[in-house]
Amino acid sequence: MRRKALEIASNSGSNGMLDRATPKVPTGPLLTSISLLYETSISHTMHLTAAEERILAGEEGPGRQKAIQLTVALGDIYGAKRLIPITSAQVSGASFKTIGDAGIRFLEDFSKTARVSVRASVNPLGLDLRRWKVMGVERDFHSKQERIVEAYDRLGAEPLYSCTPYLAGNRPRKGQHIAWAESSATVFANSFLGAKTNREGGPSALAAAIIGKTAEYGLHLEENRKPGVQIAFESIPDGMVPLAGYLVGKIAGKRIPYLKGLKLTSDEHKAFGAAMAATGAVSMYVFSEPGKGTKTDTKEIEECLRISTSELEKCADDLRGGDSWDLVAIGCPHCSAVELRSMARFLKGRKPSKQSDVWFCTSRKVYARCPREVAVLSEYGKVLCDTCMVVAPVEKMYKTTASDSAKAMVYLPTLGKQKASFRPTKTLLEAISR
Repeated sequence: MRRKALEIASNSGSNGMLDRATPKVPTGPLLTSISLLYETSISHTMHLTAAEERILAGEEGPGRQKAIQLTVALGDIYGAKRLIPITSAQVSGASFKTIGDAGIRFLEDFSKTARVSVRASVNPLGLDLRRWKVMGVERDFHSKQERIVEAYDRLGAEPLYSCTPYLAGNRPRKGQHIAWAESSATVFANSFLGAKTNREGGPSALAAAIIGKTAEYGLHLEENRKPGVQIAFESIPDGMVPLAGYLVGKIAGKRIPYLKGLKLTSDEHKAFGAAMAATGAVSMYVFSEPGKGTKTDTKEIEECLRISTSELEKCADDLRGGDSWDLVAIGCPHCSAVELRSMARFLKGRKPSKQSDVWFCTSRKVYARCPREVAVLSEYGKVLCDTCMVVAPVEKMYKTTASDSAKAMVYLPTLGKQKASFRPTKTLLEAISR
């Protein structure tokens, strides 16, 4: 295949335009820019159907041709034998902060000739579309962000603008093949929901959405979904589930971990997986709850490890940071309705301390389901939709941020240029109220 490179800047993490994956276990981004489009497909090793060959030849337009060129190129790189249908896509690379002007040009170019053919939701933006002025976002940033929104609208993408599409209507079923890009969403889909996806990059997820197919490699194959390391916890104290995921990601690396005896709520799985994906290079874990049997294939497990409670406490101390914050940010990944209700119950009857600005980040769908809770939380800070503290331009407004998200502890110091402090949710709620 003859390649013509279109260099697109990509920030570290699932929020940029491209995550790079390996055939065995997708590893996330390794390069800051990568060749995305190909001039002419002269040859390829993957088997394509007659219909797919017609798309590749440009018979269904340049947009679909461009999309299948990218998908086939990635499939060839990772040894895929064929393309497989997907039921949905989730596209990252939606904040101007993470994709920049080059990303805008990429999306605007694609949107001239292509539309998605399956359900495709979009990751968080760099601002709340309705409250960006209240956030303190600059007008120039807003105008660039609007161009991104308009491009995705022309492409036919669903404007969920959330890292938790499974809480906002785009929830795949067990066994379904999908093409999702957001790191926390891919690990939740693979591990808790039982769907099958690699950690796609923004462009590859968008390409899959356009043709309705992805290359069959990596975590789409059962043989690549087996655990390679077993990890157990002595105990996980209240508020430390995100830190448990943080440590598992560091230990597991590229290996899928098997977590025996892990009993968490769905929201705790959300926080656990998000942290694991941020510190590790794998988009899946396997778990079994205490007292329940499992059919997990453990033949490829290389070692068995145990994380002590003292190790979790040391991790909490390492990420503690300072005790004075410009911003308290909750909702990375986006808050669920259960979480909004729980926080509102805790805060009802208390008074704001007004020592820090406060952001509660959630999807617009969840926001709409919880009007009473939103009213309570709004007394203490801003309940924001469409965005989060990781992809918003927090560095323009704040210098120190506290969060209950271990994923945020990875990205706030780098992408957000923040002095970051981890605290459990209850501790933060106590800090913002009296």
